[in-house]
Amino acid sequence: MSSAPPGTPATEKTAQTAQTGPTDDAVAPTVPTARPALAILALAVGGFTIGTTEFMTMGVLPEIADGVDVSVPTAGHVISAYALGVVVGVPVLAFFGAALPRRAMLVGLMAAYGVFNLVSAVAPDYRVLTGARFLDGLPHGAYFGVASLVAASLVTPARRGRAVASVMLGLSVANVVGVPLATWLGQQAGWRATYLLAAALALVTAALVLAVVPSVPGDSGTSGRKEAREFFGNQQVWLTMAAGAIGFGGMFAVYSYIAKTVTVVGGLDRGTVPLFVLALGLGMVVGTWLAGELAAWSVFRSLLLSSGFGVLVLLAYFVAAPGGWTLLPVAFLVTATGSVLVVNLQLRLMDVAGGAVTLGAAMNHASLNIANALGAWLGGLVIAAGWGYRAPAVLGAGLSVLGVLILLWSALAHRRDRVATVS
Repeated sequence: MSSAPPGTPATEKTAQTAQTGPTDDAVAPTVPTARPALAILALAVGGFTIGTTEFMTMGVLPEIADGVDVSVPTAGHVISAYALGVVVGVPVLAFFGAALPRRAMLVGLMAAYGVFNLVSAVAPDYRVLTGARFLDGLPHGAYFGVASLVAASLVTPARRGRAVASVMLGLSVANVVGVPLATWLGQQAGWRATYLLAAALALVTAALVLAVVPSVPGDSGTSGRKEAREFFGNQQVWLTMAAGAIGFGGMFAVYSYIAKTVTVVGGLDRGTVPLFVLALGLGMVVGTWLAGELAAWSVFRSLLLSSGFGVLVLLAYFVAAPGGWTLLPVAFLVTATGSVLVVNLQLRLMDVAGGAVTLGAAMNHASLNIANALGAWLGGLVIAAGWGYRAPAVLGAGLSVLGVLILLWSALAHRRDRVATVS
């Protein structure tokens, strides 16, 4: 697997890989358990819970707006609030919770997730709902980081990659099953029912983790601060996170307002919205699979390819939206392309993270949720400005162009550093 920019010789790729520091084999020793598959399934249920919760708000955004008496663009800020919670929660919880027993931390994170979803369900107004969504985002990234480490510790070194992928698969399945179901439930029983569903899923996850996941100790080393300084002092880290935070924002600019785009622009009945949400979810599943195939070819080239193709797909979204059902395959391509970008950003960030591989994996979630907040917020701004529900697609294409430029900057910086090292 190659993550170096185009033109990097094979010998340098090997040297670069050798410099990335400890892998999961070093940070997650195997913990014997008689039921590793069941334990990993429990962790994947948490991914399903988080995936359902994160994306279901977009499918019932009009109902939320009506329920708290605000406009749809203003209601879109609750999506941004959740994403900002993820951004804040990743470094804070990862740093202060690193020494805690990992099973206990997972249970605590999911319990908090359930409580904040309950608060969202009973929120009396827009301000309380926005605050609850911010708090609910805090455990998101920390859960995935800790769950990945635990999953890797439950199996042999040769199977650790599959174990981590299984945890992330819960997120993809959520967008095929959980999000359309929650969208339908919100339309039939009201938007508050969706958050009650999310709370129930979180509590089920906590119970499963407590029942079948073995006890795993937290970090006992003292090198975390040093690794963090090296990580955040690395230019390639910042460029990779910027490419995700900006370039991936295009997908959220359109996803956040899919319900109104389908009904207002496309002229379809609101009962068709879950089908479009399903198409978005299927795109994520296919894109995640395709990302693995492309990563075997080249991680960096896959980033450039998916970002560039994303520009074209978002422009096609703008053109297809008035056609109603013609938007369905384009919506599929939006998330398929975005998922290729996500997976390869994860790999790229881990490659350039040095010894802080775990921090690199967790910070990818912070970067992507900045994209979530940015896309939803900017999309709401252009809609509120009177440019219509198709305008976020053009905005998203612009964000994708910026993502391509940042990746090219990363490649140039890499080559410049290589020349400086040789000379």
